[in-house]
Amino acid sequence: MIYLAVLAFGVTLGLPIAVIFASTAQGKATSTALEGIARQPESAPRIQTAMIIGLALIESLVIYSLLMFFILVAKLPEGEMLRGMIESDAQRVATDQRSEN
Repeated sequence: MIYLAVLAFGVTLGLPIAVIFASTAQGKATSTALEGIARQPESAPRIQTAMIIGLALIESLVIYSLLMFFILVAKLPEGEMLRGMIESDAQRVATDQRSEN
Protein backbone atom coordinates (compact mmCIF):
# COMPACT_ATOMS: atom_id res chain seq x y z
CA MET A 1 0.00 0.00 0.00
CA ILE A 2 2.90 2.35 0.72
CA TYR A 3 4.16 1.65 -2.80
CA LEU A 4 0.90 2.95 -4.25
CA ALA A 5 0.99 6.04 -2.08
CA VAL A 6 4.54 6.87 -3.17
CA LEU A 7 3.62 6.15 -6.80
CA ALA A 8 0.59 8.45 -6.63
CA PHE A 9 2.66 11.14 -4.93
CA GLY A 10 5.33 10.91 -7.64
CA VAL A 11 2.78 10.99 -10.43
CA THR A 12 0.98 14.03 -9.08
CA LEU A 13 4.10 16.07 -8.34
CA GLY A 14 6.66 14.88 -10.89
CA LEU A 15 5.29 16.56 -13.99
CA PRO A 16 4.45 19.93 -12.40
CA ILE A 17 7.93 20.17 -10.85
CA ALA A 18 9.54 19.38 -14.20
CA VAL A 19 7.39 21.99 -15.93
CA ILE A 20 8.17 24.66 -13.33
CA PHE A 21 11.93 24.16 -13.61
CA ALA A 22 11.82 23.91 -17.41
CA SER A 23 9.80 27.10 -17.77
CA THR A 24 12.21 28.91 -15.47
CA ALA A 25 15.18 27.64 -17.49
CA GLN A 26 13.54 28.61 -20.78
CA GLY A 27 12.77 32.09 -19.52
CA LYS A 28 16.33 32.58 -18.32
CA ALA A 29 17.80 31.26 -21.59
CA THR A 30 15.59 33.51 -23.69
CA SER A 31 16.30 36.53 -21.53
CA THR A 32 20.06 35.97 -21.68
CA ALA A 33 19.96 35.44 -25.44
CA LEU A 34 18.02 38.66 -25.96
CA GLU A 35 20.50 40.56 -23.80
CA GLY A 36 23.35 39.15 -25.88
CA ILE A 37 21.64 40.13 -29.12
CA ALA A 38 20.98 43.63 -27.75
CA ARG A 39 24.67 44.04 -26.92
CA GLN A 40 26.00 42.58 -30.16
CA PRO A 41 23.38 42.68 -32.92
CA GLU A 42 25.86 41.35 -35.50
CA SER A 43 26.05 37.99 -33.69
CA ALA A 44 22.26 37.56 -33.52
CA PRO A 45 22.06 34.55 -35.89
CA ARG A 46 24.62 32.55 -33.88
CA ILE A 47 23.02 33.43 -30.55
CA GLN A 48 19.56 32.64 -31.86
CA THR A 49 20.66 29.24 -33.17
CA ALA A 50 22.28 28.32 -29.86
CA MET A 51 19.20 29.50 -27.98
CA ILE A 52 16.83 27.40 -30.11
CA ILE A 53 18.97 24.29 -29.63
CA GLY A 54 19.03 24.90 -25.86
CA LEU A 55 15.28 25.44 -25.71
CA ALA A 56 14.69 22.23 -27.66
CA LEU A 57 16.83 20.27 -25.21
CA ILE A 58 15.01 21.78 -22.23
CA GLU A 59 11.65 20.99 -23.81
CA SER A 60 12.71 17.39 -24.48
CA LEU A 61 13.16 16.89 -20.74
CA VAL A 62 9.56 17.97 -20.17
CA ILE A 63 8.41 15.56 -22.87
CA TYR A 64 10.30 12.74 -21.11
CA SER A 65 8.59 13.74 -17.87
CA LEU A 66 5.22 13.63 -19.61
CA LEU A 67 6.03 10.16 -20.95
CA MET A 68 6.96 8.96 -17.47
CA PHE A 69 3.74 10.51 -16.15
CA PHE A 70 1.64 8.43 -18.55
CA ILE A 71 3.61 5.26 -17.79
CA LEU A 72 3.19 5.72 -14.04
CA VAL A 73 -0.50 6.63 -14.28
CA ALA A 74 -1.07 3.33 -16.08
CA LYS A 75 0.44 1.50 -13.09
CA LEU A 76 -1.96 3.06 -10.58
CA PRO A 77 -4.88 0.79 -9.68
CA GLU A 78 -8.43 1.61 -10.70
CA GLY A 79 -10.92 2.97 -8.18
CA GLU A 80 -12.68 -0.32 -7.34
CA MET A 81 -9.41 -2.21 -7.05
CA LEU A 82 -7.95 0.46 -4.79
CA ARG A 83 -11.07 0.49 -2.62
CA GLY A 84 -10.82 -3.29 -2.24
CA MET A 85 -7.17 -3.04 -1.25
CA ILE A 86 -7.96 -0.39 1.39
CA GLU A 87 -10.84 -2.46 2.79
CA SER A 88 -8.70 -5.60 3.00
CA ASP A 89 -5.96 -3.63 4.77
CA ALA A 90 -8.52 -2.23 7.23
CA GLN A 91 -9.87 -5.74 7.91
CA ARG A 92 -6.35 -7.05 8.47
CA VAL A 93 -5.57 -4.25 10.94
CA ALA A 94 -8.86 -4.85 12.79
CA THR A 95 -8.09 -8.59 13.00
CA ASP A 96 -4.59 -7.88 14.29
CA GLN A 97 -5.96 -5.54 16.95
CA ARG A 98 -8.54 -8.10 18.10
CA SER A 99 -5.88 -10.81 18.35
CA GLU A 100 -3.67 -8.54 20.50
CA ASN A 101 -6.47 -7.95 23.00
